[in-house]
Amino acid sequence: MTPPDDLTRAVEAILFAATEPLTLDAIRAHLGQEADVRAALEALQGQYAGRGIEIVRRGERWHFQTAADMAHLLRRDREEPRKLSRAGIETLAIIAYHEPATRAEIEAIRGVQISKGTIDVLMEAGWVRPAGRREVPGRPLMYATTPEFLAHFGLASRRDLPGIDDLKAAGLLDPVDLAFESALEDTDINEVANADEGD
Repeated sequence: MTPPDDLTRAVEAILFAATEPLTLDAIRAHLGQEADVRAALEALQGQYAGRGIEIVRRGERWHFQTAADMAHLLRRDREEPRKLSRAGIETLAIIAYHEPATRAEIEAIRGVQISKGTIDVLMEAGWVRPAGRREVPGRPLMYATTPEFLAHFGLASRRDLPGIDDLKAAGLLDPVDLAFESALEDTDINEVANADEGD
């Protein structure tokens, strides 16, 4: 087998680096209009015949592709990332900060019922696990975070979760929450002042 000439090698390099199939004119734009690109492509087709990759023509465009009989080796089941819902994020945060927590405790903190699949999604992600049953009537199931939760969020332990001051500094608290907290602080100050006046 004779080694490829410089033109054939140049066409090979252009096709290899291309992000989409190229027309003859698109290849010639790199090499000059006088270049015999068609002959180079035919030579490359012969060189790649029977190998793991091949050069193919689709309509008027040329490109590399995996040989059809090898394509099955490259197929993989891909997991599509799913975005966690707001309810899921809130539920995960409550479990992380208050674990172990029951469904009723989570609902009391959130102020709304948890939809049936919210905790299931967190368990499927590997971030939440059952953590026994609370010793109260009905013995509800408790939930806690997992080592995978810590690893995913880059935490060495739950002690590394951000505190209220960290959340304020990062601007992650809802303005309504901040206003409510401020109102509570004002109320506490006024109550103390009134109590002092009564003494």
